[in-house]
Amino acid sequence: MIDIKHLRENPGVYRENAKKKFKNPKIIDSVLKIDAAWRRVKSEADGIRSERNKISEQINQSKKTGKDASYLIKKAREIPSRLEKTEEKENEIYEKLKKELYKIPNLMSKRVPIGKNEDENKVEKVFGKPKKKNFPVKSHAEISENLGLADFDSSARVSGTGFYYLEGELALLNAALINYARDTMVKNGFRYVETPLMLKEEIIDMVTDLNDKEKQIYLIKNEDLALIGTSEHSLIGRFAGQEINEKKLPIKHTSYSMCFRKEIGGKGIDEKGLFRTHQFNKMEMIVICNPKDSEKFFEEMKKISVEILKGLELPFRILKICSGDLGDLKYEQVDFEVYSPRQKKYIESGSCSNLTDAQARKLRISTRIKGARIVPHTLNNTALATPRPLIAILENHQKKDGSIKIPKALWKYTGFKKIEVKKSENKKSKRKR
Repeated sequence: MIDIKHLRENPGVYRENAKKKFKNPKIIDSVLKIDAAWRRVKSEADGIRSERNKISEQINQSKKTGKDASYLIKKAREIPSRLEKTEEKENEIYEKLKKELYKIPNLMSKRVPIGKNEDENKVEKVFGKPKKKNFPVKSHAEISENLGLADFDSSARVSGTGFYYLEGELALLNAALINYARDTMVKNGFRYVETPLMLKEEIIDMVTDLNDKEKQIYLIKNEDLALIGTSEHSLIGRFAGQEINEKKLPIKHTSYSMCFRKEIGGKGIDEKGLFRTHQFNKMEMIVICNPKDSEKFFEEMKKISVEILKGLELPFRILKICSGDLGDLKYEQVDFEVYSPRQKKYIESGSCSNLTDAQARKLRISTRIKGARIVPHTLNNTALATPRPLIAILENHQKKDGSIKIPKALWKYTGFKKIEVKKSENKKSKRKR
């Protein structure tokens, strides 16, 4: 949500920003028109309140001096109904103004590449090179089922598509990824927090935009609750309506949670498995800070993601999200993508976003810097969402015999350095060939 005062003073800046995001700039003029109407009615309501105060004072003076106050009292009795009608109109227009304000995108960083859609996102940096295999690369679903460590048929039977059973070494590897990411976050100065997995719908409305809510969020029928799509929702929603003491800034929190999303990938290669699921594990991080520091923290969060992915010994890259693919609340975003040898392309594993004051304004979060009440900046970043790194580890670190090498950074969490192929499984594999 943008600052209406800044919009009034700089409408041209917002029109140009909307054009760069390939949105109709007429929304700016529409909002300004509603704003002007709201201010007129608000001024009218303020005038009635002022009139009420003056008449009240005149009645008091008349009574003190013994003058007849009947005319003034009659006028005073007419004011409440006039004020009530005007305030109702004021509130009605203001609610409309808020809804329309949500449609105006946050101002973007000058570093955001201009482009219509995800096809025009730009590669910022590449880390590592995909290693060529001298054998056909198996999909993560095939290799994990061959090893007896995943069961996607049973999960489809009991829950539907988009769910999974992990067991044995693969389940332990999943837990190792969570613990590794958690310890990396704590080492980098983030406070570990366990959060609710359900939030009131009004909080969901504040932390997401309408498009995300409709496409991704599971609402609980007959309850004012929704399942979180990421622990970012709980971490940042915690501060809704709060004034944060400036001495507590920056707030740097991280959380592990199970996440729930309605989205699921289209049909095609490797539809079965972990690529896009309704339920997954994720380590998230958020920052709430002084506005002057948000770009510094954006770079800090990016470095942490690079550190985590390097530790997994995976080829990966940073992708700068272009204007047309950038969410309306965001000032700047990069995605982290790991390489999938099976798909022969990079796949998203997480994203890092600076939302400047747009999200905090929507959540009514404030602070005071040198006594002045301001809106702080918020940022979020996926430290690690485990399904995509699991896919990348199974595909990049698989051996010809079907075994999987475990990245060294995870050894102390897994307790093993390799997922071995059991002899019985080797025999089954040979019989199939």
